[in-house]
Amino acid sequence: MPRHWSRWGIAIAAILLGLGMLTRIHVETLWFAELGIPTVFLRRLGVQVLLFSVAGLAIAAWIGGNLRWAARQQATLPDRSVPRLQLTGLLTVLSLLWLALLALTTQAVIAAWTCQDGGALPLLPKILALDWLQSPLITERSWPLGWGLVIGLGSLVVFLWRPWPILIGLSTVTSLAIALFTSREWLRIWPALAAESVSDRDPIFQQDLAFYLFRLPALEVLQFDLWIALAFSFCAVLAIYYLANHSVSNAEFRGFDPTQQRHLVRLTVAIALFLIGHCWLAQRELLFSELGAVYGIGFTDRWIKLPLLRIWMALFGIAAIALFWKTRRGLLSSRWIRNLQLGAIASVLIWVTLPAIVQQLVVQPNELARELPYLKQAIVFTRRAFGLDQIETQTFDPQPSLNRAVLRANRETVQNIRLWDTRPLLQSNRQLQQIRLYYSFPTAQIDRYLLQTSFGKALQQVIIAARELDYTAIPAAAKTWVNEHLIYTHGYGFTLSPVNSSAPDGLPHYFVKDIGANTRINGDASLGISAEAVKAAISVENPRIYYGQLTRNYVFTPSRTQELDYPSGNDNAYNVYDGSGGVQLGNYAQRLLFALYLRDWRLPFSGDLTAQTRVLFRRQIKDRVRAIAPFLRYDAEPYLVTVNSESAATAGLGQSSLFWILDAYTVSDRYPYADPGEQPFNYIRNSVKVVIDAYNGSAKFYIVDPSDPLIRTWSRLFPTLFQPLDAMAPILRSHLRYPTDLFKAQSSQLLTYHVLDPQVFYNRDDQWAYPLEIYAGETATVQPYYLITRLPTAEGEEFLILTPFTPLGRNNMIAWLAGRSDGDQYGRLLLYEFPRQRLIFGPEQITARINQDPRISEQITLWNREGSRAAEGNLLVIPIEQSLLYVEPLYLEASRNSLPALTRVIAAYQDRIVMTPSLVESLKQLFPEPNLAAEPTAIAPSETD
Repeated sequence: MPRHWSRWGIAIAAILLGLGMLTRIHVETLWFAELGIPTVFLRRLGVQVLLFSVAGLAIAAWIGGNLRWAARQQATLPDRSVPRLQLTGLLTVLSLLWLALLALTTQAVIAAWTCQDGGALPLLPKILALDWLQSPLITERSWPLGWGLVIGLGSLVVFLWRPWPILIGLSTVTSLAIALFTSREWLRIWPALAAESVSDRDPIFQQDLAFYLFRLPALEVLQFDLWIALAFSFCAVLAIYYLANHSVSNAEFRGFDPTQQRHLVRLTVAIALFLIGHCWLAQRELLFSELGAVYGIGFTDRWIKLPLLRIWMALFGIAAIALFWKTRRGLLSSRWIRNLQLGAIASVLIWVTLPAIVQQLVVQPNELARELPYLKQAIVFTRRAFGLDQIETQTFDPQPSLNRAVLRANRETVQNIRLWDTRPLLQSNRQLQQIRLYYSFPTAQIDRYLLQTSFGKALQQVIIAARELDYTAIPAAAKTWVNEHLIYTHGYGFTLSPVNSSAPDGLPHYFVKDIGANTRINGDASLGISAEAVKAAISVENPRIYYGQLTRNYVFTPSRTQELDYPSGNDNAYNVYDGSGGVQLGNYAQRLLFALYLRDWRLPFSGDLTAQTRVLFRRQIKDRVRAIAPFLRYDAEPYLVTVNSESAATAGLGQSSLFWILDAYTVSDRYPYADPGEQPFNYIRNSVKVVIDAYNGSAKFYIVDPSDPLIRTWSRLFPTLFQPLDAMAPILRSHLRYPTDLFKAQSSQLLTYHVLDPQVFYNRDDQWAYPLEIYAGETATVQPYYLITRLPTAEGEEFLILTPFTPLGRNNMIAWLAGRSDGDQYGRLLLYEFPRQRLIFGPEQITARINQDPRISEQITLWNREGSRAAEGNLLVIPIEQSLLYVEPLYLEASRNSLPALTRVIAAYQDRIVMTPSLVESLKQLFPEPNLAAEPTAIAPSETD
């Protein structure tokens, strides 16, 4: 191929790459400007460009300078040759170094390219600490080389044939790869420059915890960049000098001349200085050690590894000075080189074997005594990192005092006992409310609304489910460009049903259903709630969902083509979007830019678009908020909130009536001594609530925990992104709830870290566990559940998330944890422990008693005939004043096309269990009037039997 064709090809590729980058920057700027936060993107872009430039230029200058110097010195020949045995050994060492280096670099690039922003830092820096060599002796870690070895082996073969083109190409690729890696790690580097101080200090080095939360991750990135630059330069220079004058083809290597030796030794000195810094960092990383019985520094780490690292620092310093001094006086003797090699081998062997020997022969036979002070630190720091130290602990001593009078005094609690869970409700929705194949109910969430009842205003627990449009369910023949981007643009409506009642046929009772031309708003006479009360609290105006959980396709609206609103009889209702979401397409040049950004070449040729058309993209709410704030971790369960028009207008929410609320967390895996358990992090705070407008797509971030140092730092870096919680509309604030993921993480840690005594902690004789239940015919762990009840020390009912605990290996209940959601009590955790000298029935024991009751078992067996089955719902433990009530719904559903119907309600208290068609009847039988004898049967007959 002529040279000018190659130049033209490179120029065209560079132009296309630059055009793509400029297009992306332009479109992203418009997208952030549409959200009202353009500075968020510009500040982030500026930091990434700066990191890319500094890292790329620095790495390129270092590698290029060493290669240029080596090129000048490669032609000189020493007087003596090296025996073939040494020639083979040098070639082997060089090959192994090359393979390892390319494998490391490739793995880093793949990790940086494929991981999300804020993802886990690659394992590479930890490899330098040689912990991977100890894995067969102490831990169970592995390091897959993957494609890195393949690329390294292939490049090695080509390198031996044409060294300089490969060296120049690999130097360029390595510089760009490390620059890309560094720029993508802005999440770790930038906060280190604006870190908020933390008053706490680690117990070993007495450093501010801000060092570990902010500066250590940044130093690990810098460490990895330096390691690649130094190792690549050393290997490349060594290879250049080795391959000079056809050493491989002639099978003769004449050694290194003095100038070449000085160059290699200076690179070795640079590596030694780097290793001094690495050992200093490795000392701090011992605070996250998993060796032994404690997370963090243990006995072996403190008295063996830490001194070894300090000795290594001194030895590396001495070696660097000695090497530099020796090369200034003359050539290195073979004795010097041999001593250095022996010292390196001895150091590695000591690092690998000595900690394992001490751990197994010194620590393990006396583990409790050796690890006791470190166990104390692990307990304190783990509880602090997960917020367990803020839990208020009380004793709950259940009393047999529950009766009709107590139930009447706790009417709001009783009327909110949950009989419907999200799973059976979603199954019913998909049969009754999905309407068309292209509609879907991806999730349903539990919330509460303040409704007017016959007894006054009261909280009503409900299940709300958004009816979203799932374009993947469109028939293949209808999947046209016009349908995908112009017509099927949004979901429509939602269902809202009380958790504690059902229709006469056992199906869900809906407050809101059939949204569209036949929108129905119903009340529930049994709950004392009228349709007017529902209308006053819940809005069905403008229920269009342009931003949701299934909205992954981009759409253009308004256009000359009307959008499908909802099916209405034999026809469809259509609408034209009039919201403020999206980026305006504008002129034809803007269309071309979006065509390039979206990779949609049909866009410029569409005749349906106008000058007012907007493009709505990144509509999936989690993708949307991650693009805005990738440094936050988001809850798995966003939930929908509906706001009536009057409240929306008062709160300045505009024309929207549907909003998504999503919990966001600040997390870190660098909190000293904090055991992560089964989580990928060992520090978490629910610092942010995100509110996303389902119609306009606006996303607002509110700080709910200003004491968190991580969110304080990020709010300094992005001052226009975050708002205080007081700025949130009160109508939305009333729907905040204790987040599920945080509660699960905290309760999971509490299973072990409720113990404060280190000896009891070590013995694990007070370990807790989650109870089991029978759910839909299968054994499952009891999941945290929301309920409305009044805590023993509270003045009124409130919305809580609750989970019970049992002792490990036993079925009785030992405690329950509650997370509060309302008003000034939001975010507080209460732990109620039961007296250990009494038997408190756990969910497993109640389930066993239900299954052992002959009359209940006989009825369930009768229903489980061919074509249908009885499915148990969640068994709820409900605290009412100083007593515990157990309630389990029972659904009857077909084996195919399941449509669960609430058939029975099982209630248990003390040693009594009843099953009737409704909760009211079950409570009547469970708590008869004082002057009436209890009915002998456990099952009340009904007309459906």
